Amino acid sequence: MTTEANNLNSPVVLVTGGGKRVGAAIVQRLHREGWRVAIHYRASADAASALSASLNALRPDSAKVYAADLLDLSALPILVEHVVAEFGQLNALVNNASAFYPTAVGAVTLDDWTQLMGSNLQAPLFLSQAAAPHLKRTHGSIVNITDIHAERPMAGYVVYNIAKAGLRGLTAALAGDLAPDIRVNAVAPGPIEWPDDGQISASEKLRILEHVPLKREGGVAQIAEAVKYLVCDANFVTGQTINVDGGRSIAI
Repeated sequence: MTTEANNLNSPVVLVTGGGKRVGAAIVQRLHREGWRVAIHYRASADAASALSASLNALRPDSAKVYAADLLDLSALPILVEHVVAEFGQLNALVNNASAFYPTAVGAVTLDDWTQLMGSNLQAPLFLSQAAAPHLKRTHGSIVNITDIHAERPMAGYVVYNIAKAGLRGLTAALAGDLAPDIRVNAVAPGPIEWPDDGQISASEKLRILEHVPLKREGGVAQIAEAVKYLVCDANFVTGQTINVDGGRSIAI
């Protein structure tokens, strides 16, 4: 079978925030499984384009990039339609894109609410809604990237905590509403490769790791592997959240 024929028969996944970090690891992992990948980005054009080029060098026409501001609700159906128009189908959606920064009680602004709730909860809902008719046709799936802090709130990040808790609830709600045609699950990362923006100090990292039973931080590869399981293998699993956290969520 030719590469072109292989591509035409390969399933398609849309990964939001797919150009960097966790999103890029998910894109690469599913691509290794033979998937075609739609890499969404907002500001990381160079990273997304470089990733797409590297994947197309391995398998021509297997990756494309799509720019969209996920806070613009009118852009979400357009994003999905562009992916389907170019790839011919949609088999999975991974809601990975996420804003993350602290918001102390007493200093929360409406802009904080809009940014954090918009990227972490509003966009996954409306993007899932736009994708659902296409996923129904392929009996596809949705995976949301939540956070263990949806259940164990992190001090000083009240709006982010609320948004991720809502995303966990959205996962269960969509799983019920979209069954039996579409499976909906989530992956909740714990301490994985720390953000490189200095938000978390070295002393705070050590304090966090003291409460991780496995005594180490994880990596983006572990998150990508969990997503791969839910998308590719877990055909009798829906409405579930897998914590990938080294045991942090069970620690006292």
